[in-house]
Amino acid sequence: MTDKRLSPPRLPAEGEATRRGFLKGGLIGSAALAGGGLLSSAARAAEPDPAIMEKKDWNQFLGVGVDAAPYGQPSPYEAHVVRRDVEWLTASRESSVNFTPLHELDGFVTPNGLCFERHHGGVAEVDPAEHRLMINGLVDKPLVFTMDDIKRFPRQNHFYFLECAANSGMEWRGAQLNGCQYTHGMVHCVQYTGVPLKLILEEAGLKTNAKWLMAEGADSAGMNRSIPLEKGLEDCLVAFKMNGEALRPEQGYPLRLVVPGWEGNMWVKWLRRIEVGDMPWHAREETSKYTDLMEDGRARRFTWIMDAKSVVTNPSPQAPLLHKGHNILSGLAWSGRGRIKRVDVTLDGGKNWVEADLQGHVLSRCLTRFYLPFQWTGDPLLIQSRAIDETGYVQPTKDELRAVRGENSIYHNNGIQTWHVRDNGEVENVEIS
Repeated sequence: MTDKRLSPPRLPAEGEATRRGFLKGGLIGSAALAGGGLLSSAARAAEPDPAIMEKKDWNQFLGVGVDAAPYGQPSPYEAHVVRRDVEWLTASRESSVNFTPLHELDGFVTPNGLCFERHHGGVAEVDPAEHRLMINGLVDKPLVFTMDDIKRFPRQNHFYFLECAANSGMEWRGAQLNGCQYTHGMVHCVQYTGVPLKLILEEAGLKTNAKWLMAEGADSAGMNRSIPLEKGLEDCLVAFKMNGEALRPEQGYPLRLVVPGWEGNMWVKWLRRIEVGDMPWHAREETSKYTDLMEDGRARRFTWIMDAKSVVTNPSPQAPLLHKGHNILSGLAWSGRGRIKRVDVTLDGGKNWVEADLQGHVLSRCLTRFYLPFQWTGDPLLIQSRAIDETGYVQPTKDELRAVRGENSIYHNNGIQTWHVRDNGEVENVEIS
């Protein structure tokens, strides 16, 4: 995709701004990058404040003991930081999705309890003592492994993002859901611990005509996907831990496949079987679903890689601007092709772009955190971010994507997101052109 600028923005008439609209306009926002004087703009004046002057219960009385919470939980004051769903998006609760609260998080690692869920048959409750992994098909010796067998292989630890191919899919025809969590929250990033799939396949021995793998889950949905053997031997993991602890049931406990940089539907959960073959299986989830519908009615298959993408998480519709003066813009960028090289941010709908600061670890096929300090005067803003990865791929505009794919697609929408900040600090999901 080409690096196309948006047309100059203007101030809309009263009532013109809508989540689906801004199709012929924008806003001229007066925001500047933050310079000096950060303390004076961010700290309170030195005057009596009951919050610091008065004694509180926690200053005077003992807290609970170490036996009160054998497994640690977040503070009750953080009870709002949870996954959320949208009931009308799917046909049933068992075949549904919930979303990671991206606007509430920082850094690049997602807490286990906040990683989004996507199920086709509900969460399978699997007894690890009875779980098995079978390797069959075009192998020298079919094998069946227990969990103990798998854990005796050499293991590796890797951070990777996982993104559903349908993430942002409801946005193809225009801005729909008014929240960063709902529009882009089908993504998370954790450290996986597991065994390289290559080692397990080598244990079984591959026939000379082996070219494809079929991964199958143990849940009632019978999830299965075709994967090129080359990818399986390159970097796939058979994982049993995430962020140091056992996989959560909703993330495939006790065993799942990790397919770095590729769409989440291929990361088969509750992994029970891998069949080796000489051609793809054309399974249900790679024919009736997870294909990209094109403008001419044809569908692209096997579009596995998740292309470079970014989103500003703060400010966003669920995280409005609360203070004039100094503020910190925060966001996430990622690419299934490698590392993020740069993220550009605009506050005026594309008239001016500024390079954001990439903070923390910048790892291949991981979420990458970016920040941009700025001064807000109270004028409206049009905020966008644009990711560029190490291959030179530039995140496209939504118009550029639609020119190739049309508006009837569901999957692989990595178009640039626009947030409209109103003069009262509220933020709306919009589009401009």
